[in-house]
Amino acid sequence: MTLRGKGFFIWKIPNCENGDPAAIATVAAQAGLSHVLIKIADGVSSYNVDLTTGVDLVPPVAQALRARNIEVWGWHYIYGYDPIGEANKAIQRMTTLGLDGYVVDAEAEFKEPGKTAAATTFMTRVRADLPDTLIALSSYRYPSYHPQFPFSAFLEKCDLNMPQVYWLLAHNPGEQLVRTLNEYQAITPIRPIIPTGSAFKQNTWLPTSADMLDFLQTARSLNMTAANFWEWANCRTNLPEIWNTIKEYEWSVTPPPLDIAQRYIQALNTHDPSQVVAFYLPAALHVTSARTLTGITNIRNWYSNLFSTVLPNATFTLASFTGSGNTRYLSWTAQSSAGNVLNGSDTFGLLNDLIAYHYTFFTVSR
Repeated sequence: MTLRGKGFFIWKIPNCENGDPAAIATVAAQAGLSHVLIKIADGVSSYNVDLTTGVDLVPPVAQALRARNIEVWGWHYIYGYDPIGEANKAIQRMTTLGLDGYVVDAEAEFKEPGKTAAATTFMTRVRADLPDTLIALSSYRYPSYHPQFPFSAFLEKCDLNMPQVYWLLAHNPGEQLVRTLNEYQAITPIRPIIPTGSAFKQNTWLPTSADMLDFLQTARSLNMTAANFWEWANCRTNLPEIWNTIKEYEWSVTPPPLDIAQRYIQALNTHDPSQVVAFYLPAALHVTSARTLTGITNIRNWYSNLFSTVLPNATFTLASFTGSGNTRYLSWTAQSSAGNVLNGSDTFGLLNDLIAYHYTFFTVSR
């Protein structure tokens, strides 16, 4: 499961369409949004609750959006000073509100010493009580700029990765998005990326409509299933032309026909070597770090061993894929009774939509 299409983050409900749930839902539907992400907690406190009356502002907005077939996710800024308290708040808010997914927003505080343990504690507690909820991490665009941040501790328990690809003081979002993808593919575990773009004004800098199109078109070209924007009130108030550009960009939520990369992962999940080798040419080459195999018989035997011994009963997940024509580059993960793969990396060379050359690399952690 994943998100598809365009989404917007909401920070403060009263600042969005005067806090009117029906108006928020109408504007979201007119913009073709498939999902909206609303702040539901800050640290150990609930958020978007009227401080005077104690009325929770989230449920009527969520109800109005869902009436328009728009998914509603909750997001939560955490600090890591009380990870159990923050986890309990996340669980309480998500359980009470019954939202479609949860986003953990973790930033500067988690670059402090000792915060890897806090991240692990928080994520373990949340995942244990929300086992079937889609969970995403919202954090920095370039991991290389933040070596102290515990990316892996968060992503270990996440389903999706929502990096904040904010191209402040620049106008090259496509280039920055490509770099974001490449840097996260060097981190384990690899998770599907749904980027968040800069739909806000900061001081004298503001994005352009050309920026928005570059960001959205690059996300599509990288086979990302969705894209988000920060932030509703700022964009609607300060950048109406940017809102209209995003609104007019067509992003169908109907899944396109499956690419060979996606069909290959589906075949892996059957655990049937015959279904997998159906993707190969008879004289295909299969290259691993240990050896090069030639021909269907040898490749079939390799998959038989993979399914029976190396990764028995595994669930394979495609994190991302790029390429077109005769080339594909895949990143994937797997969970099995014998161990997990967090760094799967494959290259396909294709001929007539069949694999002529396949290089695969992965390590099994136990």
